[in-house]
Amino acid sequence: QVQLVESGGGLVQAGGSLRLSCTASGRTFSSGAMGWFRQVPGKEREFVAAISWNGGTTKYAYSVKGRFTISRDHAKNTVYLQMNSLKPEDTAVYYCAADLNRGYPVVDQRDYSYWGQGTQVTVSS
Repeated sequence: QVQLVESGGGLVQAGGSLRLSCTASGRTFSSGAMGWFRQVPGKEREFVAAISWNGGTTKYAYSVKGRFTISRDHAKNTVYLQMNSLKPEDTAVYYCAADLNRGYPVVDQRDYSYWGQGTQVTVSS
């Protein structure tokens, strides 16, 4: 059974940092793009960041560009999201996702085949 498991969420003060991890089990996703999305209750899930199969190409939402960094480690079958200079508006449940069909990063959540269960990030002011 394929699983994506996120970890690293928590409560942090504004200006602080967190690093989210997403580890895949059941199969390898080394040939596919990976992404991070987030959702606030009552709102649509939104794109945060994505990375190509080899880590060479990344995409970011405008709201996080320059503050967040996505990376991946094939040996550990894990993708990371380093979040710096966090703001209260970054508070959300963060989900990682795997795209099995494309090696390049995409922003449309409909292109992703597998999803994690989500991890809560709360930024206090």
